This record gives sequence, structure tokens and C-alpha cells, in this order.
Amino acid sequence: MPLRKTRPQLETPGPERRGKRPTINDIARLAKVSKKTVSRVINDSPFVRGETREKINAIIAELGFAPDPQARGLAFRRSFLIGMIYDNTTPQYVVSMQQGILDAMKGTSFELVIRSCNRQDPQFLHDMRAFVERQKLFGVVLPPAVSEDERLIEVLEAIECPYVRIASLSLAQPHAMVVTNDHVGGNAAARHLAELGHTRIAHISGLALSRSAHERRRGFVEGLAAAGLKLEPEYNREAAYTFEAGVEHAAALLAMTSRPTAIFCGNDEMAAGVYKAARDAGLSIPRDLSVIGFDDSALASRIYPLLTTVRLPIHDIGAMAAAKLIAAARERHDHPQKITEVTPTLVVRESTACPPKM
Repeated sequence: MPLRKTRPQLETPGPERRGKRPTINDIARLAKVSKKTVSRVINDSPFVRGETREKINAIIAELGFAPDPQARGLAFRRSFLIGMIYDNTTPQYVVSMQQGILDAMKGTSFELVIRSCNRQDPQFLHDMRAFVERQKLFGVVLPPAVSEDERLIEVLEAIECPYVRIASLSLAQPHAMVVTNDHVGGNAAARHLAELGHTRIAHISGLALSRSAHERRRGFVEGLAAAGLKLEPEYNREAAYTFEAGVEHAAALLAMTSRPTAIFCGNDEMAAGVYKAARDAGLSIPRDLSVIGFDDSALASRIYPLLTTVRLPIHDIGAMAAAKLIAAARERHDHPQKITEVTPTLVVRESTACPPKM
């Protein structure tokens, strides 16, 4: 922060003038504030008035004070660790999210610690609270679907641990939210298949307890309706976001007498499972069956034929969430923040075509 034109007059010679290294106590004495207030300024806490912050920073610059790294974080008794708590079973998703967070941390004092969880475990909330308190986390990034767990949010708020939630729709205040608008992607997938001429269209979604699955399905159904089509109950399948689930449910769909000519999957892992089921059934993609995934993970451009999918910039979303968490500590707590949003886009590749003549 630039110094004000008029520097504060030091009441006594600065410690460096006596050949001693200045301390946080010296800064507090000269600024006539508490040691805790000085610590808050050093740690970019939002809970310091602008005038006081400028005064303390001016004295720090005047004395050439360099804080002891081990003393940082004393204002909140927290470390410079940011946690990522996840329950997503897709490895590529987790890696991409993690890399985005790490990229946002470059040039800062923050480090990342990750922790998987199982929300069905009776010890889930106890373990998460112990994890946060043991690590003295500065804050946490919560990807879906754990970001949707209101019980966990209550625990984090009870122990005053900042968080940023990533979800398909807004669940919190703007400063704590990255919204991915998954329904937009589902809508685009439906319209693309309808434009190609498909009418028997199936959907293998994530589990109903996941809001992202619900939002993707909602957008898909709305997109079909806009084209005068309907997602028939027998073509609507619900499963985990895994390759194995894609194989299982696609096999059942493709064994139907009136099998679908197109399948929209809740993620790319499921879509890869559909590829296997189609091959096992002697079907060719896209000649006999069109397939669309979701996420645009690295897998989408590594399988053949290249997968048409909805792109959700997972790496960028992770970076946005981490940046938002770090920024919250550096701004006044009453400073308004706009909600951070991303819009999924359809990436058309080789796995979709007009339906076969049957």
C-alpha cells in the first residue's frame, strides 16, 4: 500500500536507529494500538479501519519492519493453509480443481491441503471439524457435491472457518459462492441433439441427492421441451458419476426394443462407459448412437471418437474459488462483492451425428 504524503512522527527513535531489529511490539507502541491490531494488518485482515491500517503500514515502512513468518496468522490463530474438502469420485475432476487452486496461490503465502470425505459416514461432521481445527485452516474450498451439505456449512460457521462453495446454483452470499449454472449446459446438449433430428433421447444423470445432477437434468428437460420433445421415463436413468455406472445403464438402455439413438450423460466418465456398452452391443458411435458428456475433462479428447461434451472449466473454477477466499481476507468485510459465475458451453466433436434410419 503506498504511503501517505505525511508520515507519522515517531515519538522515540526507531529501534533500527539503535541497531536493533524492530518488533511487532515497537509497531504497536508507536501506532498506539494493540499488538493484535498490528498482527491483523500484517495478515491483511478485513477487520481494521482504513485510517488505522494506513498509519500502521506507514510505520512498518518507516522502520523497515519484516514480520517473522512463524508469527503470521496470530490474529486469527490460523495457519496459511487452505483446505479442499471433496467427495467427487472422478479423479480428473479432483486433479483439475486442485491445480486451479494451486495456480491461484502462486505468489502468496498460502499452501493447499486436500481431504476426501464420505458424507454417509456417521463420523463425517466430527472428522471434518477435527480436520479444520487440527490444521488451523485459513479457509476451505468446497466443490460439489459436498458444497451442498448444509450440515457441514453449519459446522464451518460455528468454528468461524471461512469457505467458498462451488455449486450449480447460488447457495450462499456472493463472497462465498462460485456458481456454475449447470442447467445451461444441459439445455445446450438437448438442443444439439434435437437439431440433429433425434427424438428417442436418453439421459443418464447423477444421483438425485446431487444438485448438480438435478440442474443438469432440469436444463436438459427444458431444452427438449423447447424443441417439442420429452424425456420419457424409460429413458431417464439415475446413477453415480462413474465409468461403471455408465456401462451398466447404457447396456440396459441399448438392450431395449426401442433403444435410444442418443444418450446425454451427467459427466464424461459416464459417457466413456456408454462407449464400452455400445461396443459390447455391436453399435458404432456416432453412426448408431450419439453420445454427449459433461465437464470436458481430458478424457473427452482422448477417447475415440472424440467426445462431444459440455465444457465446464474446472481448473478455472478452482482458481476462482481460491482467489475469492484469499481476497476476502484482504478486503474490508463490508466491501460488496459480486457473485462469481461461469457459463457452460457445448463443445461439438465427433460423437454426435444425425440418427440412423431405423
